[in-house]
Amino acid sequence: MTELLVTPLLEVIACSVADAVAAQKGGAARLELCRNLELGGLTPSFELVQEIKNAVDLPLRVMVRESVGFEMQNEDEVAGVCRAVEKFAELGVDGAVLGYLKNGEVDVSLCQRIMTNAPDLKVTFHHAFENANDKLSAISHIRMIRQVDRILSNGSSDALRERISRLELYQRLAFPQMSIIAGGGIDLETIAALRRRTQIREFHVGRAARLNNRIDGEVSAKLVNQLVNMVNSVE
Repeated sequence: MTELLVTPLLEVIACSVADAVAAQKGGAARLELCRNLELGGLTPSFELVQEIKNAVDLPLRVMVRESVGFEMQNEDEVAGVCRAVEKFAELGVDGAVLGYLKNGEVDVSLCQRIMTNAPDLKVTFHHAFENANDKLSAISHIRMIRQVDRILSNGSSDALRERISRLELYQRLAFPQMSIIAGGGIDLETIAALRRRTQIREFHVGRAARLNNRIDGEVSAKLVNQLVNMVNSVE
């Protein structure tokens, strides 16, 4: 595989303006915005997204997920997601974060339908990927959703060696249309190992940027800075 020309970066989950400001101060390169992080992240309010956009100078990817789970519940939920994507595009965010399954397979048609409401918006396919029955097949199906340029994955809950091997395989299969963001249980040790042994260059953190699961101003900025320094380390 030709080497990826991707600048290493750290993406940090932000659920408030304070989160966003601390992450930017620590050197984060992109934010994922959501609410209810304890539920895996749900769609944030338009007002919050606008406030964060006014407060920081970072690319913003916004979670679009109205309920817990990765299958759409009904047409009302579909309509709500479509409206949200359209509105977030109007706010000028960098992209959406979404992912839907149907019977354990990527719901390509639904994702395509949603994104027709924001045809220029980029998409990160989130942890719904981890719930797909066949991850390798899922990558080929996600490729059919034109706007997806990233897939978020933790490489499973196995030991670090197995996770690294799996993420490396996902990266090879996704290239060159998409790249893998390593996220979910990512810490300094995981980042160091992935930087040394794979071509993955983007990392996504939530709890690792928090003290006792909460953003704490200067402390969180320092935690983010430590992670950023590891992301930018040279092999």
